[in-house]
Amino acid sequence: MKAVTANRLSDGAVVWLGADGALVERYEAAALYTDEDAPAALASVAAQPTVVAGAYLIEANAQGPAGREALRETIRRNGPTVRRDLGKQAEAQDERL
Repeated sequence: MKAVTANRLSDGAVVWLGADGALVERYEAAALYTDEDAPAALASVAAQPTVVAGAYLIEANAQGPAGREALRETIRRNGPTVRRDLGKQAEAQDERL
């Protein structure tokens, strides 16, 4: 399975493509796509160059990012690994990298 991720231009936040086609800030709301459907989903996000930058596909499953980039994508998902008392990483204090 794959998910589509990018960075929102207005604030730099990591976003994923949700099941309804909207960009979401929580990985849990991200849609998962088969290898066949993923390129079309990526194209729909890449077609928004004034909204997002750097859209790409990641290996994923219901628990989170998978595959070779799992650590990198987990850090993107949870926020910086320093100052865990600030930002979205503060909201996920009980999650472990």
